[in-house]
Amino acid sequence: MGFYFPHFLLIFLFLAPPVLSQVKDFISIDCGGTGGNYTDRRTGLTWISDTGTISHGTSVEVEDPKANSPQYLKRREFPIDDRKYCYTLSTQERRRYLVRATFQYGSLKDEDTYPKFKLYLDATEWSTVTIFDASRIYVNEMIIRASSTSIDVCICCATTGSPFISTLELRPLNLSMYATDFEDSFFLRVAARVNFGAKTKDIIRYPDDPYDRIWDSDLEKRQNYLVGVATGTKRIETSRNIAVNTREYPPVKVMQTAVVGTEGKLSYRLNLEGFPGNARAYAYLAEIEDLGPKETRKFKLDEPNFADSSNAVVNIAENANGSYTLYEPSYMNVSLQFVLSFSFGKTRDSTRGPLLNAMEISKYVQIGTKTDKQDLVVLNALRLMSAEITSADEGDPCVPTQWEWVNCSSNAPPRITKINISGKNVKGEIPSELNNMEELSELWLDGNSLTGTLPDMTNLINLKILHLENNQLTGPLPSYLGSLPSLQELYIQNNSFAGDIPPGLLARKLVFKYEDNPGLHKVAQKKKHLNLVVGTAVGVFVLLIVIFLGGLLFVRNLRRKEAQSKTSDGKGYSMRISTKASTPYSISRGSHLMDDGIACYIAFSELEEATNNFSKKIGKGSFGSVYYGRMRDGKEVAVKIMADSSSHGDQQFVTEVALLSRIHHRNLVPLIGYCEEEHQCVLVYEYMHNGTLRDHIHGYADQERLDWLTRLRIGEDAAKGLEYLHTGCNPSIIHRDVKTSNILLDINMRAKVSDFGLSRQAEEDLTHISSVARGTVGYLDPEYYACQQLTEKSDVYSFGVVLLELISGRKPVSQEDYGAELNIVHWARSLIRKGDVVSIMDPFLIGNLKIESVWRIAEVAIQCVQQHGVSRPRMQEIILAIQDAMKIEKDTEGNPKISPSSSKAQSSRKTLLTSFLEIEPPDLSNGSLVPSAR
Repeated sequence: MGFYFPHFLLIFLFLAPPVLSQVKDFISIDCGGTGGNYTDRRTGLTWISDTGTISHGTSVEVEDPKANSPQYLKRREFPIDDRKYCYTLSTQERRRYLVRATFQYGSLKDEDTYPKFKLYLDATEWSTVTIFDASRIYVNEMIIRASSTSIDVCICCATTGSPFISTLELRPLNLSMYATDFEDSFFLRVAARVNFGAKTKDIIRYPDDPYDRIWDSDLEKRQNYLVGVATGTKRIETSRNIAVNTREYPPVKVMQTAVVGTEGKLSYRLNLEGFPGNARAYAYLAEIEDLGPKETRKFKLDEPNFADSSNAVVNIAENANGSYTLYEPSYMNVSLQFVLSFSFGKTRDSTRGPLLNAMEISKYVQIGTKTDKQDLVVLNALRLMSAEITSADEGDPCVPTQWEWVNCSSNAPPRITKINISGKNVKGEIPSELNNMEELSELWLDGNSLTGTLPDMTNLINLKILHLENNQLTGPLPSYLGSLPSLQELYIQNNSFAGDIPPGLLARKLVFKYEDNPGLHKVAQKKKHLNLVVGTAVGVFVLLIVIFLGGLLFVRNLRRKEAQSKTSDGKGYSMRISTKASTPYSISRGSHLMDDGIACYIAFSELEEATNNFSKKIGKGSFGSVYYGRMRDGKEVAVKIMADSSSHGDQQFVTEVALLSRIHHRNLVPLIGYCEEEHQCVLVYEYMHNGTLRDHIHGYADQERLDWLTRLRIGEDAAKGLEYLHTGCNPSIIHRDVKTSNILLDINMRAKVSDFGLSRQAEEDLTHISSVARGTVGYLDPEYYACQQLTEKSDVYSFGVVLLELISGRKPVSQEDYGAELNIVHWARSLIRKGDVVSIMDPFLIGNLKIESVWRIAEVAIQCVQQHGVSRPRMQEIILAIQDAMKIEKDTEGNPKISPSSSKAQSSRKTLLTSFLEIEPPDLSNGSLVPSAR
């Protein structure tokens, strides 16, 4: 017997009204467009220019746009700063909408860098927009239920390039489409919407879909978009009408095509951007082949690793009450990983293989908390009182970035702690609602044209600083000012206040300025002259004693320092500290390092003693041999001696000492000291007890082989070290020789990047450095080799090779391993593009890991070794990919089960369409769903 919808849901589906066109309520904004309103000939939709709807940013012509649509000929580009830039869209409260933002950058100019920035919907982080491909239109869709009469779509927080947007669209949905039990607390971010069996690579949208959803073709093979297609997969289509009047109203054109598994199986794998997380997963099925009287099509999810996922059987025609009728098996709350692998297998009593028309997957995204409503009332009132601040800021005042004239707390919801609108030509009376801002600690209203009396502010128990000077305020000073518990500074000068100053203001320790208020006066008080004289005398006496004792201590410390400069540091190191000014990266011959930090100079005789006359050689660095040593205090060290004392070698030594002395990071091998005497240039590093990553990966020196999770942790450590060199140093540093032998492992098997002998500081005002290509065969960036243009992406290429070594356990170059391919990049790329990651895996790892985590690393590794640097990710993206893989492998973080009461939910990780249409009671924590956090 097939699996059925619950009866109440079936009743709802039959009673659902027909689909209505929503085009009259569509909002389609051409961001950056300057040609006025126009109609798109392909869709018939009207587009409007954003000119006049947003006061910031500039219209930029797109270089070599790949899309023919007029809305992609220009983009709106925003400044690179700490502000956010928002579009406000009108909505109906509690109505559901599809909100869509798209981005096409176009070709890079020579000086440009592909942008990376944040996209927010109100206070909710929607997406990190990272542009890698100039020709691709990046689409971000969110399904929401509006909580008010407007929403803000904001762009901010750029880390590279200029943030921009191409189009912004708002599409109202019908009735209960995309309704969930969690919509009070969660939006739905669309991760995949796929039309299977599509005739072309073209998308399907309005007018074929009345709600203008974008259905991607399964023929559009972006990198690893859909792979792992089962043998015998066949594409079918029909021209007959499909009854789609069910819950989600997919377009008939989408349902008229499908894929079937003629050999009894359908299987696919795709990436879900933004996952792991909790999802709403839908399959759209309709029988579009005419089956004979004795023919059946029954199938079920085939997931051998999770036996309880394979119980439900789908019989499309039976569940849909006939052929050519839509059936929507769904899972309203399922935990999914970044890599989604799913397959359907026919049952033994079925004569036909499985069928799939379309699928849709959305991630639950927790709605961000907006600034407290009581604070917003005051801010909006102040904005209306001055033209200078009306358009100064947009969106929520606190999230994701603060308005320039406010400070916010980190509470949920955020509260305003400071308002500063000094000299903003604010007119009118101070809003009485100000008394509701309990967290306010500073209020700067000076230099405006405020009138009237002071409102009640007795609830402002945290107020410390109040500036009201240079206004036109009148009336008496309220007595509550003297009892505000936190008040420290009060400025009211140059107003028209009148009457007596409250005694409480004069009796407490308070910075109080009240000049130029002609009608304001103090209550007469008796002067206690005797107490004043005695107090002054005592204060002067105490001050003299303090000065005398301070002089004695200064002389004592000066003599102690003179004595210490003539002795060693107490640990056996002869210390010589430079106090002369110098350039950041220079040392003087025969002297000591002059850098921003302090380097330890170690005498050559002490190094001879520590290394037993350099008797134990442990490796060879970029410019010399490395020896094991133990200092007098027991500290183990690695001593590197420059092999060539020529001028070129000296210069390289100068560079490395200056470079390493100023760098401190847990994932970079630290410099302990140096020596430059007797024509010897020596560097002393921390000793790394477990050797190099190369030793462990390739099985040298009888090292223990590394399991997959350890490899991931090492990769993450090394990536963080390189990311610090690229972004944490000023100017940034390019390693130039990233390889497994330059990744060292400490006693706890944590990785640190070593050997900056080939490093160069990247110029602050250049995007590349022309130099002679240097590096190691197998790791060398081909673009760098061909053009001698060194960028951070050259290190990314080399690190991609390291990732492939972590997966495969193979060397970078080997004719024996790769045959005609010669190197690991060509060999691995061809297999991964075929969807075959198992063939590149280290046999030692097979059976001891989760294949999804290997896929995550394989995919980012192939991105790293792209031919052109602009197509490669930055180290930040690589770190996130490795962390994703670790989460997948551990399967313990970020994916709490939503239904702990369900034994099935507890016993296994749920996968797409698990137990078709299984509706489980949600797990509520404080009244809301708790999906995974990335």
